[in-house]
Amino acid sequence: MKKAIEFLRTHWDVALATMGSDHRPKLRAFQIMRMDNNIIYFATTPDKEVYKQLMSNPYMEILAFENTVSVRVAGIAQFNVTDKQGEEIYFDNSMLQGLYKDYHSLIYFTIEIKEIEYYDMAQNPPFMERDEF
Repeated sequence: MKKAIEFLRTHWDVALATMGSDHRPKLRAFQIMRMDNNIIYFATTPDKEVYKQLMSNPYMEILAFENTVSVRVAGIAQFNVTDKQGEEIYFDNSMLQGLYKDYHSLIYFTIEIKEIEYYDMAQNPPFMERDEF
């Protein structure tokens, strides 16, 4: 599944899906903040719906795509990011620094890749590779 992981390393703008309190899927644009092996890091604020939804139901999916290729990752959100990691993520990302006064303003979470799917529609038939960890 090296192809899918490499795609994620260069495509950090993703769609992130959660489940709302109304039991309907909720999808929004998000940005990967860091990737370490099969752990993907994100940041949000405690007042956003995405945080409340993940606290209520931690199952989530992300989708990265460009042209005919997409990579889908499914897993469980974990709020296990250390203070040091949060600080590093904040200071490595100028966008976060422009939006938030300090790294303590944010909640950091991860998703460990448990299920990943690589799909390329440029081929006929389309190429699909799926793996579970």
